[in-house]
Amino acid sequence: MKLKHLLISAAVMGAAAPSFADAGKVVAIRAGKLVDVVAGTVLKDQTIVITGERITSVGPSASAKVPAGAQLIDLSSQTVLPGLIDMHTHLTGDPYLGGYNALGVSDTRAALYGVRAARRTLEAGFTTVRNVGAGGFGDVALRDAINDGDFIGPRMRTAGYAIGIQGGHCDENLLPADMKFTSRGVADGPWEARAKVREMAKYGADVIKICASGGVLSKGDEPGAQQYTLEEMQAIVGEAHKLGRKVAAHAHGTSSIRDAILAGVDSVEHASLIDDEGIKLAREKGTYLVMDIYNDDFILQEGEKAGMLPESIAKEKVIGQLQRDNFRKAFTGGAKMAFGSDSGVYPHGDNAKQFAYMIKYGMTSMQAIQAATINAADLLGWKDRVGSLTVGKYADIIAVKGDPAENAAELTKVTFVMKGGEVIRK
Repeated sequence: MKLKHLLISAAVMGAAAPSFADAGKVVAIRAGKLVDVVAGTVLKDQTIVITGERITSVGPSASAKVPAGAQLIDLSSQTVLPGLIDMHTHLTGDPYLGGYNALGVSDTRAALYGVRAARRTLEAGFTTVRNVGAGGFGDVALRDAINDGDFIGPRMRTAGYAIGIQGGHCDENLLPADMKFTSRGVADGPWEARAKVREMAKYGADVIKICASGGVLSKGDEPGAQQYTLEEMQAIVGEAHKLGRKVAAHAHGTSSIRDAILAGVDSVEHASLIDDEGIKLAREKGTYLVMDIYNDDFILQEGEKAGMLPESIAKEKVIGQLQRDNFRKAFTGGAKMAFGSDSGVYPHGDNAKQFAYMIKYGMTSMQAIQAATINAADLLGWKDRVGSLTVGKYADIIAVKGDPAENAAELTKVTFVMKGGEVIRK
């Protein structure tokens, strides 16, 4: 009876139940074009051979040695490229449950939203994500369920609770004082912040997310206002790096960006009001900027319908275009950039819509693709596993009908997805 119900559920969801690649299974993909993100070129008539979940050879189809009995996948009329990586997601978030509407969502229910979001994200061609904050360690549970084969979803690096000051962007400020509620990620002072890093690591966080400044979608604070001090951020980064975790800092404001970089964070998220000093520091320190420059559209067009606070929409009207202009300045100024879209603020699966804005504000199509592949893999600490179609890496592969190196809009129309040697979408 259990098996019968499982098969019915898989049919209702519209795809096969999740599975792992057979270690001995051999698959050969014939690619009409192949995007070499390392060289920044597009190759023609290539064949990728996959054994189990890893790529074992890549080269011209004319000279490719395909083992007898290999499963053949013909993508000779399409362009093949590595699975995309989104470095700023909130898979357990529902974009239409903003503001006070979110108070009715339990951590358990949010984790179940994540099951749907994970599937949509993977089917959209994003085979790896970094989830930077979720209540109840819902992202950790989702990661583990995907890894165990319970659900279909991307590879995940997770943060658990985002860490911040009392009353700040990472606290819950929608409830009255008599509720006496403080978010679990709140930590004030260097040693309390160190302890919070240890707690996140204890319960499964792969990365530490901190709120260095105020935010757009939080109540009662300003995006440009610094929240954590330099001393507190230095304590967090020191503890996290000691425990082998990278640190992502939510920072809109100029001073918070500067101090986060000086503290040694690995990436600055949003970076909306970054100035010349911040760009120079990011370049010198090798700090990645992860700037979400698509979701401004969704917030301004759908925010009221989604239940976002009027003050949040007002804040976005002030900061949205500034962030896009500063994206151009940071990129042309030589700062390292990785793709991150803040999914969950807008509907999951629409991640690739951001590529058009990255190109509009300074990047070539290839540079935008590299931001979502080799750059993101480097920031993730997984450049030996994902981010390019290279021997030894996971067979995380997508395809589109056109040439995304010429027109990145093609990436919103993914036709084929493989994760770890298993076909997810065809």
